[in-house]
This record gives sequence, structure tokens and C-alpha cells, in this order.
Amino acid sequence: MFKKTVLFSLFLLSNLAVFNLATANSKPTIKLTVVVDGIRNQKGQICLRIHGDERGFPLSDTSEVKSGCVKIQGSSVKKEFSGLKPGTYAVAVVDDQNGDYKLNRDFLGMPQEGFGISKNPTVSMLKGVPKFQDASFSLKKDTTIRINMKYSLDP
Repeated sequence: MFKKTVLFSLFLLSNLAVFNLATANSKPTIKLTVVVDGIRNQKGQICLRIHGDERGFPLSDTSEVKSGCVKIQGSSVKKEFSGLKPGTYAVAVVDDQNGDYKLNRDFLGMPQEGFGISKNPTVSMLKGVPKFQDASFSLKKDTTIRINMKYSLDP
């Protein structure tokens, strides 16, 4: 009886040690919640792309870390992204009215669908497409950001 108790105790302790080691070696992950306001359309979807660096930001998926779309149901939507590592990120958003998962532009490069960018920088003919550094933010803990949709360039 004593041997069984000792063996059982050793078994529990060894399993607990393995569990603690696995937990200690895992890196913390963070949840980013993105709220998109000012949606004008009531059909289609809002597509969001999280970028981890400036490569291709904001129009390409070259530096995409996570992405997803949300069906439009009102003038605001919310999308949660979990499993992110601490770091610097920027978010690009498109009011995807035709289901092609990209920002459609005319022959001059002007947006034909709504768009938004984290930190809501100015987007104009003069300034052009915002750079990653103008839209990026540091993510160290669970965070919520708000992005305002634009349906034309800023003056």
C-alpha cells in the first residue's frame, strides 16, 4: 500500500513538473480587438489585415500576420484577433463591397471602396498612401483600437 502511494505521488509530481516546464517555455499571446466605425454601406463585408512590418503595407499581404472579414451589420463592426506576439503592428481595412478581398481603385489609383488605417492618418493626393511607421502601434497587452472608415481622400 505504501509503495502504491509513493509511486502515485511520484507520478503526479513528474506530470506537474512537465506541465510547469511547458507553461514556462510558452510565449504569451495577445488579443487585438479592432473596432471599425463610420461604415456607410449595409451590404458586403469589412476586411481587415494586420501587418507586422512595412513590406507591402497597406495594399499588399506581403507582411500580413493575420486577416479576416466581418459581415456588415450596422455602421460599426468589431473583429478580434488572438494569438499575436508582442510587437509592432499596423492594420489596414477595406469596405469590400464586391467580395474580392481588396481595395478596388480606378485608373488613377483613387479608391472606389471605403478604407481605413490604424491611427487614422491623413490619406490625400499630396501625402499619398500612409507609411507603416505612420500607422503602426506597439502591442504589449490585450488592446482595442478604433479605425474610422474613409470613402474619399482627405483634402
